Amino acid sequence: MPEIAEIARAVHFLRLHLVGKTIKSAIAVDDANVFGKVGTSGPEFAAAMTGKKVLSAGTQGKYFWLVLDKPPHPVMHFGMTGWMHVKGDQTAYTNYYKSKKPEELEEWPPKYWKFQLKTEEDPVVEVAYTDPRRFGRVRLVDCPGDSIRKHSPLVENGPDPVVDTDIFTEEYLEKKMRSRHVPIKALLLDQAFLSGIGNWVGDEVLYQAKLHPEQYCDDFSGSEIKELYHSIRYVCQLAVDKLGDSDQFPENWLFNHRWGKGKKASKLPNGEKLAFVTVGGRTSCFAPNVQKKTGKVAPGIKEEPIASDEEEPKPAKAGKAKKPAKDPKIKQEEKKPTKRKIKDEDDADKKPLKKIKAVAPKKTSSATNDVISEGKKTTDDKVEVGRRRSGRLQGK
Repeated sequence: MPEIAEIARAVHFLRLHLVGKTIKSAIAVDDANVFGKVGTSGPEFAAAMTGKKVLSAGTQGKYFWLVLDKPPHPVMHFGMTGWMHVKGDQTAYTNYYKSKKPEELEEWPPKYWKFQLKTEEDPVVEVAYTDPRRFGRVRLVDCPGDSIRKHSPLVENGPDPVVDTDIFTEEYLEKKMRSRHVPIKALLLDQAFLSGIGNWVGDEVLYQAKLHPEQYCDDFSGSEIKELYHSIRYVCQLAVDKLGDSDQFPENWLFNHRWGKGKKASKLPNGEKLAFVTVGGRTSCFAPNVQKKTGKVAPGIKEEPIASDEEEPKPAKAGKAKKPAKDPKIKQEEKKPTKRKIKDEDDADKKPLKKIKAVAPKKTSSATNDVISEGKKTTDDKVEVGRRRSGRLQGK
């Protein structure tokens, strides 16, 4: 899923190509997910964009928007696989273009497009929003351009660690951490707490701060919280400055070595072994010898063993041997089934468990689906945020 750095990259190209231009034409697919789930439609979006001048573009975490000369303004989220393309320029990452055939790179509009914009100025600029898995959201916010962040969904999200340095301070971080009781990795993924941090950024932040992802957020010392604050600022700022291009990330970053899950001996250049654990509904990568537990941790979290260079590969399971064919002349004795003996009286008294009917979870509104509500101190260790990392993040 695109995180704070990937959004910064998309907005960089929008500012470069679209800001200051007038939209001559706009067309959009009437997608019930991308548009419909946030209260608009493809035709409604296209009508709102046509003839408008783009004054600026902004970001807050995983959200971005265009400020037009007249409302409503488009506020967008990439979901898991969304992206913004500009005809004639490569806005995505190296791996994205490596995965495409030559004819696919020349194709316009790109596959899975949801809307297209074309400017009237010369040279003409063409922009397209794509989303293969349709988890992205494109909505219209009817308000003055300088008030977009005061309206849903942005108002429900926490501060951006790069844009809102006046709000995101050490005091803010400590106050939020002391008021919650969830694993620190789960808290970092909570967009109501802080906007823009997803799975890989969260892991990088904790690795740089040398904090264990399972440890409860309200059980860190003041010095550890201070270290975490500086780590968040450092990782997010550098990732945004590099526009999410992993080819330019420091060699000692966890990002460059974290993709070895399931492979033999995932480790850092200094030899430190890496392990994986599920926290907040996401698989977290960490270095156990660097990120040691210094306080209480959430119980029942599954931790996968660390791979070793000396481990021998497990032999493949042999297939079932075929039974020899029965000779019709030989009469084989059939064993009669025997009843299992009851070992103790407790087993004899046990009754079969009743089947429990599954109840579907209640649906929530689209606004609350975009963020995890920030409430009072909670013990919910299963904060559900984010999805899988997008394959285009690696620029190798």
